[in-house]
Amino acid sequence: MSTVTITAGHSNTDPGAVNGNVTEAEITTDMRNIVAYCLKDLGIDAITDGKGSDNQSLRQAIKLIKKGNVAIEFHCNAFHLPTAGGVEALAQPKDKAICQKLCEAVSDVMGIPVRGSAGGFKPENSGQHSRLGYVRNGGIILELFFISNPTELATYQAKKWPLAREIADVIAQHVGVGCTG
Repeated sequence: MSTVTITAGHSNTDPGAVNGNVTEAEITTDMRNIVAYCLKDLGIDAITDGKGSDNQSLRQAIKLIKKGNVAIEFHCNAFHLPTAGGVEALAQPKDKAICQKLCEAVSDVMGIPVRGSAGGFKPENSGQHSRLGYVRNGGIILELFFISNPTELATYQAKKWPLAREIADVIAQHVGVGCTG
């Protein structure tokens, strides 16, 4: 059986970015839980950094990376302009192909742009990002959308289940398990 590590950005004590009464930690915990459910439905064992609303620290998430064939942590981008949008993934070059497929899947379901010229893939040292512990230890950070963009947030809330299924299918294909398609 294939094993995948799925973690939620931020933690029980760090809400991350906030839009109104919605926190990044709540979104990423929810997405982690739904993707883990979809993966189990596909016959893939999902290791997570908590159950339900529990969202462990980055230190705990990093310890789980090597336990899976692939490790993905969910995050949301934020920017002071509410029109900023799109999906991107930060990872080591070895994970460029799956990052591009994940970004394409998110873009297709949510109807949002893929950021950057490399199909959404960005190395950990791009832009404002540097020395990302999760990436440095072999994981992928998937910035699902901009929580600061009200349209993207509403689209996510309306489409989170189909989005999670598409993400799970990309992961399943990556680890060599058939998808629901």
